[in-house]
Amino acid sequence: MEIKHIPLESALPIRHAVLWPSKPPSFCQVDGDETALHYGAFVDDKLVSVASIYLTGNKARLRKFATLPDYQGQGIGTQMIERILSQLALTEIEYFWCDARSSALGFYRKFGLMQEGEEFYKSEVAYCKMSLHIPPKSLKPKG
Repeated sequence: MEIKHIPLESALPIRHAVLWPSKPPSFCQVDGDETALHYGAFVDDKLVSVASIYLTGNKARLRKFATLPDYQGQGIGTQMIERILSQLALTEIEYFWCDARSSALGFYRKFGLMQEGEEFYKSEVAYCKMSLHIPPKSLKPKG
């Protein structure tokens, strides 16, 4: 498997197919897509998972994280989050967060994300805000 940056246009079909197949494709685009960092996981040169990171100051937000059904449960999403977090640890980012589907809270807890606040709904789907504080670079061990 290979994880690399991809253009937004490559992420959109997987977002639509996995996250909101009953909505129009445009529903899967969000403000900030043009400047976000988009990641893709490839298995045998096939794009099977996507995630987008939106940067604001020292904060990074994960949005539109999706893995094709035939590839779920194989550790691909775990490797994606690990890669993203390791790359963010090399930057000035100090706070990583997402609105996680309530059905996926256990997945995000594996990486140390903690629930903030109460459950809420978007388009009839239950979510919780999950977050992780990343130590400032100056406090990280050196080489």
